[in-house]
Amino acid sequence: MAAGGVDPKLLALVPLRASQITQLTTFLDYARDTARAKCDGVSAENARKALLPGSPLMTMSGVINHLRWVEYYWFQVVFLGEEDRAPMTDEDPDREMRIAVDFPLTQLLDEYAEQSARYRELVAGNDLDKQAEGTIRNGLHVDLRWILLHLTEETARHNGHLDILREMLDGTTGG
Repeated sequence: MAAGGVDPKLLALVPLRASQITQLTTFLDYARDTARAKCDGVSAENARKALLPGSPLMTMSGVINHLRWVEYYWFQVVFLGEEDRAPMTDEDPDREMRIAVDFPLTQLLDEYAEQSARYRELVAGNDLDKQAEGTIRNGLHVDLRWILLHLTEETARHNGHLDILREMLDGTTGG
């Protein structure tokens, strides 16, 4: 770690004096890349293992699929105002985590990377101050900046889950 606890790989990616959109998207991309890197070399069997007794749906596959569907929700449903076609329902709010074990981790990672590229283009074509078409739970409209900040926070938090799972699976730390 560099001074102040900042990963030198991140410092190399983000110029200290870049535009706000460059900084925000680079931080989100870094968090996405970190999630994918934590899955490098994980076997199909291990990707489906739930190791935390209190969280039977917390698998590496489940976390990656969750991240994918969280981005879908915030960009497609909230920002663009499209109909929600996510697998989650009121009856099964964690369905994206439950069904993840039915797919190879490599497929989930590829779909997440492809989707991330599409959303990167979406963000590049919009202003950070643009209000979302859809609303969040309290009925308010957030702007694109808020969505990027939230997704960076969400992805970074789940990277901590991936850290724990990976270390429990095979002792791998960092990454």
